[in-house]
Amino acid sequence: MRNWGHVAQMFNYGSAVRKIMYTTNAIEAVNSSFRKVIKKGSFPNENAVMKALYLRITELYRKWNGRPVPGWAMVRNQMSMDDRMQARIMKYEKF
Repeated sequence: MRNWGHVAQMFNYGSAVRKIMYTTNAIEAVNSSFRKVIKKGSFPNENAVMKALYLRITELYRKWNGRPVPGWAMVRNQMSMDDRMQARIMKYEKF
């Protein structure tokens, strides 16, 4: 019950926003990609593993950067109804 305030916040938004909040597909894809990198080789030390994971992150960033979020227009509209969220959106939105 102590986190109810955070959970209840999600119900302020419509189904399009909640769908994006609930999905873990992107996180699962990153974790799967990391497992593939680690599984491929033997690393001499921890620093080598960190470098391999860093390189994979940069590859994923290039692959996913600029990829549209499905239904983003509806999500943006629902979130911009909250004044605090609208201020954040305007801060990061490029015009």
